[in-house]
Amino acid sequence: MRVAAALVAAVCLSAQQAALPRALDTFDEAWAIVNRTYYDPSFKGVDWDAARDALRPEAARAQTPDELRAVIGRLLARLGDSHFAIMPGSATTADDMVDRSGSPGFDVRAWGDSLLVVHVDAGSPAQEAGLRAGDTIVAIDGRPTSLLGATLPDDIDARVRALEIWRAAMMRLRGPSGSRVGVSLARDGSTRLLEIARVAEPGQTIMLGNLPPLKLRVDVRAVETPSGGEAGVIGFNIWMAAADAQVAGAVDRFRGARGIVLDLRGNPGGLAGMIMGISGHFFDTRTALGTMKTRTSELTFFANPRTSRPDGTPVDVYDGPVAILIDGLTGSASECFAGGMQAVGRARVFGTTSMGQALPASFARLPNGDTLLHAIADFVTADGTRLEGRGVVPDEEVPLDPAALASGRDPVLDAALAWIDRER
Repeated sequence: MRVAAALVAAVCLSAQQAALPRALDTFDEAWAIVNRTYYDPSFKGVDWDAARDALRPEAARAQTPDELRAVIGRLLARLGDSHFAIMPGSATTADDMVDRSGSPGFDVRAWGDSLLVVHVDAGSPAQEAGLRAGDTIVAIDGRPTSLLGATLPDDIDARVRALEIWRAAMMRLRGPSGSRVGVSLARDGSTRLLEIARVAEPGQTIMLGNLPPLKLRVDVRAVETPSGGEAGVIGFNIWMAAADAQVAGAVDRFRGARGIVLDLRGNPGGLAGMIMGISGHFFDTRTALGTMKTRTSELTFFANPRTSRPDGTPVDVYDGPVAILIDGLTGSASECFAGGMQAVGRARVFGTTSMGQALPASFARLPNGDTLLHAIADFVTADGTRLEGRGVVPDEEVPLDPAALASGRDPVLDAALAWIDRER
């Protein structure tokens, strides 16, 4: 009997190992990468060796790739920082295989048990179907929006909850181009179902961590301040190199405007090095905005004055008022930029507190083909403010207002434009 039991155990172990090739190698490598590169050599008081010893047996018992990812996720969570994640590689889940190339053309934010529509693209299927900013969505394809955050811990940070609900919502709203999504819309005391087509968006698809697919968008428009002056609004949704020339062109267009508004609401970050170039449009001397600190070095982010156009024509940097708009989905590089500009007094910030997920990170391939996103540095602004966990706190708090959105107003932008008038 003992021999038979031993044979059964051996067969079970062999089957488990066959199902998860290099499972322990993957767990060990994830631990080792963080052990080598985490910015705080004391691991913020966490016994990193003990964390490995406690969770390694669970990694050995994992029977699916998702179970292994969950164990590694618990290991990383002990540090309590953002910018740690496991992204499936060669071993994918059914959810990872979903085609999300199509968008219905609108954006939402978590709003109690529902979703608040905060923006509808002009000419999009959503606009054609009758959706408008300020509307409330209570179900997606028949699934109540109240379930989007049902599995999240009760004690989770409110901003993290809102981010996770938004992420889950956008994953459901997106789908194959040419397909349709059913949206249950609550308006004026009644509910109706809209069937909205999904269409492909132009441009290169960018993936940031576990966020929905992103396509670069740079929106530029002139608006009037309350006193009738002109202000330029420049909004972009991700920090990537292709945005630089478009932002530079927009700043050049508004060089004589009463003020410039940079709209970073919903911008989750990207290439942090771009901060030095974008900020340079607004400084005539090289100015430190903040410092990125790794375990062994420090890198100061300077605003480098942009005193010429791409063709070499000299220009003066923009010296008028600069307003920055943020919300709970403003993260990473966007937070470093907004917090850095705020810290040196070059911009006034409006909206709601940002994500508080501001750590520079890197990617590493794991033995099983998955990719590890891991924080490698901390970031503090020029006045010593650490943004991780705290976020950028607006100079003027302006909460979401469904009634204002429904009437076509943008209270956050309105507050910024009123300030620009007072400054000039």
